[in-house]
This record gives sequence, structure tokens and C-alpha cells, in this order.
Amino acid sequence: MAPQTSEPDELFDLRNAFYIGNFQQCINEAQKLKPTNPDLKLEKDAIMFRSYVAHRKYGVVIGEIHGASPPELLAVKTLAEYMANPDRRDSIVRNLDQKMSGNLDISNVTLLIVAATVYSHEQNYEAALRILHQSDTLACAALTLQIYLKIDRLDLAKKELKKMQDIDDDAMLTQLGTAWFNIAVGGEKLQEAYYIFQELCDKHASTPLLLNGQAACFIAQGKYEEAESALQEALEKDSNNADTLINMISLSQHLGKPPEVTNRYLRDRKSVV
Repeated sequence: MAPQTSEPDELFDLRNAFYIGNFQQCINEAQKLKPTNPDLKLEKDAIMFRSYVAHRKYGVVIGEIHGASPPELLAVKTLAEYMANPDRRDSIVRNLDQKMSGNLDISNVTLLIVAATVYSHEQNYEAALRILHQSDTLACAALTLQIYLKIDRLDLAKKELKKMQDIDDDAMLTQLGTAWFNIAVGGEKLQEAYYIFQELCDKHASTPLLLNGQAACFIAQGKYEEAESALQEALEKDSNNADTLINMISLSQHLGKPPEVTNRYLRDRKSVV
């Protein structure tokens, strides 16, 4: 059951837009919203800057967040610097190691998510999971679930999904987590995953994240033409989306496309930081 709250959640729509990958909407809405609660204002700013990172507009984040900014925003700046500077990633990770081994404020969920994201990029999944396990928030559980799926631990992913369902079965992250898990399980669960993505598209917006989810279902079902249609729509929305390009590479091979087509997507993928 979803938890009952007496007051409306001012950031409900903003969070959901972020979770489904509608990053431009997040940026636009965040600039309009003026929460009276300081904590909500800080969360709003963190979501906005994380959306800029997702849009690969790292310079905006690095330029606007400064030394006097709150720790939550400084965490997002760390992520932007990591993504923008491949040649500096080793030193950024070393600094992050020091920060995470010190007196850690586990209430700073943004820092936990950022650190786990960086460690996942480094394929240091043990460190990422160790950080995420310190929080019982849905956001940390969702990233934990994704990591378990990435390392093929369906047993642990199933337990994590159950935990998410117990926290809030109706939450956007729980719905997405269910779809991701169903894709990993395969078989009849693929159609259930597709329906989740389609429902979210109908209710909110068709984003590259949701369209890639649908394409993954189609590819696993051998419905390659349907997958191509979904991925073409995703490319129209964001021609540099890494997941779309990766799925296009896989699909091109399934469809027997000429090598130059696959190579084009490979070049595009390599050009995306």
C-alpha cells in the first residue's frame, strides 16, 4: 500500500518525470517551482541539476554549483565532473573514496546515489552496494535492484523488488523496478514488462528510457521490427542516448543490417561521454 500523507507532495510530478527520463521537463518545471519548505527546495535543485547531468550539460552544473553550495548539490557536481572528464576520473574516484570512508551523512541520499552511480561506472559494484545498503529509501533500493540485475543476481534482485513493493507498491520506481526485473526473468514476464512501459508512456510521456524498455522486451521476444520502431522514436527524442545506441547496435545485428550501419551506431556511442 502507498503511504498516506496529509499534505500534497509538491515534488511528486517532478520526481516522476525524472524517474522516467523526461529530463527537459524536469528542468523546465524545476525552474517554475517555488517550494516554501527549504528541504523541498534543496531536493528540487538536486533533481534539476541531476537532469542537466543526464542531458550531458555538465558545464551548467559545474559552473552553477560552488564551494558554498549544500552537500547534496556538491554531490551532483562531483558526478558532473566525473562524467565530463574521463582523464580525471581516477583522482575523482580517490576523492570520493575518502569522502565515503569518513563520517558519512546517510540522510544525504543524493550523495549515496551519486557515489553508487560513480562506483557502478567503475564496475566496483561491491562498493556501490555497500553504500546503497545504508539507506532504506526507494531511490537507493531501485539502484540496488539495477545493480543486482547487471551482475545477474536475480535472486537478490527479487528480494530487493519485494522490499520496494512493501514500501510503496504503486510508486513509479517500484513499477519501473518490476518491469526491469520482468525483462531479466524473460518468457511470459516480457509482455508484463511491456505493458508497464506502455502504461507509463500513456500516462506520462514516451521517453527514451521507456521506449528502450519496450524495445528490450521486443528484442527478447524476437519482434525486431517493433523494436526498431520504438528505438527510432527514442532516437528522434535524443539522438545521443547511450542505451538507444547500444540497443540499435544489437538490433542491427539481429536484422542483418550492413556493417556500415552497425559501425555508425558504434561511432555515435563512442562519441557520447
